[in-house]
Amino acid sequence: MKTDLPATGPQAGPNRRQALAGIAGIAVLGSAAPLRAQAPAPAVASQASEPAPTPAARELIAAPAKARLRPAPATESEVWAFDGSSPGPTLRMKLGETLRLNLQNRTDKPLSLHWHGLRHDQTMDGVGGFSQEATAPGDSFEYRLTPRDSGSYLYRPLLLGGSSEPAGRGLCGLLVVEEKEPPAVDLDLPVLVGDWLLGDDHKLLPFPATGQEGAAAGRLGSWLTVNSKPPPERVALPPGARVRLRLANACNARIMRLRFDGLKAFVVAVDGQPTETFEPVRAQLPFAPGTRYDVIFDMPEEIGASASVTALIGPGMPLVRFVSEAAKPGTKRVAAGPISALAPNPTLPAEVRLQNASRAEILVEGGAKVGADNKLNLDGVDQARPWRLNGGTGDAQGKPLLSVRRGSPVVIGITNKTDFLQPFHVHGHSFRLLHPLDDGWEPYFLDTVQIPEGKRLHIAFIADNPGRWLISSTVLERFDLGLWTWFEVL
Repeated sequence: MKTDLPATGPQAGPNRRQALAGIAGIAVLGSAAPLRAQAPAPAVASQASEPAPTPAARELIAAPAKARLRPAPATESEVWAFDGSSPGPTLRMKLGETLRLNLQNRTDKPLSLHWHGLRHDQTMDGVGGFSQEATAPGDSFEYRLTPRDSGSYLYRPLLLGGSSEPAGRGLCGLLVVEEKEPPAVDLDLPVLVGDWLLGDDHKLLPFPATGQEGAAAGRLGSWLTVNSKPPPERVALPPGARVRLRLANACNARIMRLRFDGLKAFVVAVDGQPTETFEPVRAQLPFAPGTRYDVIFDMPEEIGASASVTALIGPGMPLVRFVSEAAKPGTKRVAAGPISALAPNPTLPAEVRLQNASRAEILVEGGAKVGADNKLNLDGVDQARPWRLNGGTGDAQGKPLLSVRRGSPVVIGITNKTDFLQPFHVHGHSFRLLHPLDDGWEPYFLDTVQIPEGKRLHIAFIADNPGRWLISSTVLERFDLGLWTWFEVL
């Protein structure tokens, strides 16, 4: 098998030392000043007014398809797609609307769709075997989504013990909940990054249930795509055009960093939630599976100038290349001006009273060991259950990590005792990443956090969404092998 992506140790991206230095949590995103934990709570009004009439359900068909993932003359690969494309259609809706989506499963595996980052009803969270029964081949299921917040959200399969294959075959997409008054841009571009493990014949390699993939970095592919096309995606724009990128990591396991070359990027939302605008430190952002960023920038004014978004894998892999070309006659442009912050989602809490919080601890252990030479050691590893969370694996019928009343503040400490970076996602809630001394938090909300190997981080949120919710690894092979837990809000 030819591997198109260069490897840097077992992570096939940053090695463990680079991860500690360069992906030390998401706390180094930008230069915005931190907020204090005891900031007063301003009075806010709900963004959503009277609910709009619910339209008829639209179909979303998951079925086998073909796609040319590598450049011609490479043959097409057999993938799975939504409505014939991978990624699937970008679903757009207005805040206050309800989206009815009838998932038709025409694959040969059970499916359920998780709406990564969306705060909504627990019965629609889309975790097969936990929040719903998986949709069997040939069956359908109607999702009804009424989001609380505007933002960019990822949808992809998630079901206990069966997520890696349908996601690794290409099932993913972006859900955009538009703001009441979105910023004026010349181009609003979804950028979904996928990772494919292909053989020399361009066919997807098998999906083993256990083995080295699950016990180490996960299913790392040999080829990256942008919106399922060979990178870099070329985008021609008039000089000075304003662009909004909706960046989403739809990979099964690949953890990377993004770098912005030839452009001055301003982050306006992290994991779907608006933030004070900031420039990324060293023009770079950590990018784990499930992570999303909304970034706005202006094209250079010179005709022929170029800019790019680059994945820092090996020497660097350009994902999107923007080229400044003369505008066509009659082209309308948005009025230039400063890039300003998005309006905050007012349903999020202004503060978390840490002194009153219910507290819980998560200890992550197990997996392969990584030697000084970056070689894997699987001695003594149970490859059927290589990971342990608080001494066990996820159990939907077991005891929850914690059980709290609605509206309770929660603080969770997550300690990573493994040799791998561990990204975790909290379902149904957005949280703050706390400072090491619990004396404040970073000035953005998250739903996915990266815990470097050997480190401990704390997150805090208001448990305001009733139901049973997962805290799950976003590396799908680890999730399938039980690296998750759950909590309940009464």
